[in-house]
Amino acid sequence: SQPLKKIPETDAIFAQVHQFHRVVKEQAGVLRVSWDAKAPVKIGLFSRGGRSRVETAAWDHDFAPQTILTPFNLFLPEYDENFMYFTESKVTSDFMVDVLERTWPLLHERFHPEWLMIDGDNGPENHSHRTQFIKRMVDFAEAHHVNVRLIYYPPYHSKYNPVERIWAALEHHWNGALLDSVETVLRFAQSLSWKGKQPVVTLVSGIYRKGIKLAKKAMTVYEQRIKRLPGLERWFVDIPACPV
Repeated sequence: SQPLKKIPETDAIFAQVHQFHRVVKEQAGVLRVSWDAKAPVKIGLFSRGGRSRVETAAWDHDFAPQTILTPFNLFLPEYDENFMYFTESKVTSDFMVDVLERTWPLLHERFHPEWLMIDGDNGPENHSHRTQFIKRMVDFAEAHHVNVRLIYYPPYHSKYNPVERIWAALEHHWNGALLDSVETVLRFAQSLSWKGKQPVVTLVSGIYRKGIKLAKKAMTVYEQRIKRLPGLERWFVDIPACPV
């Protein structure tokens, strides 16, 4: 068998990620957010493995679920605060930015950041060449007069994204429980304690359509309004509050 191919830029990307994070701690006016979705959760009397102190009876076959919820979290690593959203829809570019729009009034009122630094994975709905995502983020930065820096963890390094620690804690929190209703899922999420703080939990209604994208000509306009880090263009994107 062939050995795994080493990605030459991975070390440089990860080093740059750490450098930007050090800036957050040393520089005023920067708010860091870590975001990502968790694997969808099937709602029903399903045996999910794990152990519970309460004896429960569950189905051992994968019957049709009542519904499926996908958790999405905006985590503030410097403050140990979570804004957790659940949706029965797909997590799309529009969903992610809409969630940010919902949270922004509170973040702006508390922190008044000049820069919003977002840590994420280079997933299909929010990667740096996803036209609808870049469009929405450019519009967000200009509408709210805040500079945005998108930082993507390189391949095989997404476990270092701080939000992953929250998903691990949530999985441990409801380990072995029967997630048999939407209300049960939300209640477990609300009772999660992270560094002594409970998350703000919201159920998002509505259906988000996948596959929305800009025409090449329209995207050219948006590309002119962002700045990519030379040599690492996929992984670091700056979006000025005012058009360049």
